[in-house]
Amino acid sequence: MKETDREAVATAVQRVAGMLQRPDQLDKVEQYRRREARKKASVEARLKAAIQSQLDGVRTGLSQLHNALNDVKAIQQSLADVSKDWRQSINTIENLKDVKDAVVRHSQLAAAVENLKNIFSVPEIVRETQDLIEHGELLQAHRKLMDLECSRDGLMYEQYRMDSGNTRDMTLIHSYFGSTQGLSDELAKQLWMVLQRSLVTVRRDPTLLVSVVRIIEREEKIDRRILDRKKQTGFVPPGRPKNWKEKMFTILDRTVTTRIEGTQADTRESDRMWLVRHLEIIRKYVLDDLIVAKNLLTQCFPPHYEIFRSLLRTYHQALSARMQDLAAEDLEANEIVSLLTWVLNTYTSVEMMGNAELAPEVDVALLEPLLSADVVSALLDTYMSTLTSNIIAWLRKALETDKKDWVKETEPEADQDGYYQTTLPAIVFQMFEQNLQVAAQISEDLKTKVLVLCLQQMNSFLSRYKEEAQLYRDEHLRNRQQPHCYVQYMVAVVNNCQTFKESIVSLKRKYLKHEAEEGISLSQPSMDGVLDAIAKEGCGSLLEEVFLDLEQHLNELMTKKWLLGSNAVDIICVTVEDYFNDFAKIKKPYRKALCSRTSLSCRAPGRSQLLAATPWLPRLPFCQT
Repeated sequence: MKETDREAVATAVQRVAGMLQRPDQLDKVEQYRRREARKKASVEARLKAAIQSQLDGVRTGLSQLHNALNDVKAIQQSLADVSKDWRQSINTIENLKDVKDAVVRHSQLAAAVENLKNIFSVPEIVRETQDLIEHGELLQAHRKLMDLECSRDGLMYEQYRMDSGNTRDMTLIHSYFGSTQGLSDELAKQLWMVLQRSLVTVRRDPTLLVSVVRIIEREEKIDRRILDRKKQTGFVPPGRPKNWKEKMFTILDRTVTTRIEGTQADTRESDRMWLVRHLEIIRKYVLDDLIVAKNLLTQCFPPHYEIFRSLLRTYHQALSARMQDLAAEDLEANEIVSLLTWVLNTYTSVEMMGNAELAPEVDVALLEPLLSADVVSALLDTYMSTLTSNIIAWLRKALETDKKDWVKETEPEADQDGYYQTTLPAIVFQMFEQNLQVAAQISEDLKTKVLVLCLQQMNSFLSRYKEEAQLYRDEHLRNRQQPHCYVQYMVAVVNNCQTFKESIVSLKRKYLKHEAEEGISLSQPSMDGVLDAIAKEGCGSLLEEVFLDLEQHLNELMTKKWLLGSNAVDIICVTVEDYFNDFAKIKKPYRKALCSRTSLSCRAPGRSQLLAATPWLPRLPFCQT
């Protein structure tokens, strides 16, 4: 306390020193004194109030503790009295056991009397219920069935209460009501039949479907009541719980699965388009069923059943299972395309799940994929492998067909500009176009892969094409009389090279995105060089053919025979003009190359006589075009 007093005095001295630092502040001493007195009085008042509040709280607590002590003593005394009374009543309770048994027996007899009318009328009720079920009066039949089950369950419960171990009496009651379970099963069959045809029934007779749902709801309430009683008594009547609501959804699931699987009417052996037809039927059935379920079926079921969402989930799962089964089969390339196009595109399009009539309940963005990524990848790998084999076979067959045209006795066809050509480029790129269009239906990535495959196989094909053109020339050189239209078909081969080049550029421009074009072009071997080489060899073969025909007449030039008089020059001119009429049907890029080779050939050793005798040769209209 002394230390506290000293600190208080020191603090007061400091405050007074702070107030009286100037002489003019001495006039305010009385004012300072009154202000400090007011502050002191205020602090003392707050301190007294706090102390008083604490004292009131302590006083209240002590009072409550005193009351609690009195209550505890009173409770202790009451418990002692109860214990004393209980010890005195033990003998009395034992003496009342007979009364208790009599009460239980009376309860059972009262239940028997209450159900006596139903007990005696059980056979009649069974017959009436059976008739009602057969005539489709399901609600009335279920009402009578409930009466039978209520009588049976009440009697069995009273027997269970009296003597749960007496199985003989329980069996007797169950046997007497034995037809009840059969009626329940028969009614259930009728309910399941209606549910199996629910999408048809809801359009023709929605009242019948509503009756079925009401019956199921009744049974669900009875199941819940019996399960609650089981927790208290342990008694469960025979055949309970029925779980008809759960069975209803199981029936609907099985019906959907059967409906989807039953849409396959054809096989590959009977119809090559069996899968397309099968998928289209599935699409139509599923869309129609879901629209009916959304617009009509939901009105026949309680909202908490969420029947449309349940059916949507069921259809999706059934479709996924069906697509998995189809994917596991040994599908052909066109069937894989049909399946993947349906799964990846058609399923979520406006033609099916994206249909406006299903919105907003169906959100395609939330639907799980029908096939897993691994299955899709495996199908695409199989498709690419099969397509590779098919393209190789198609190209080989196209080349064999074109080779047969080379030995025909008639000239090849000409295009609209009069240039010779064969059908080979059109056949090849029509095949490529068809496969790319099919791939584009599935995905952009697959389209790019197919384009790369086509270009790769085209490069290999051109190597074979070059070899076949060389063999064609060699066969002709062994017998220059055959084939009859060798020159014209060799011109067509040269023109085909230009057509191939133009078609490749067109194909890339049409099916390749700009950002990927450079990478694809770099990854592909240069086919232009191969085509130019084929055309160059073709032009060389044509020139060689010219000089082989002119060789005998060229050798006569500048000889004694020629000086004495010879028609060698006339023959050379006619021959050259004839050949160059055919050469005029070579397309421009390679026609210019042929003219260049002509000039060089004429300047070659041994053939300078031709240029000396026919200085107009390089200036033919053909070479000037």
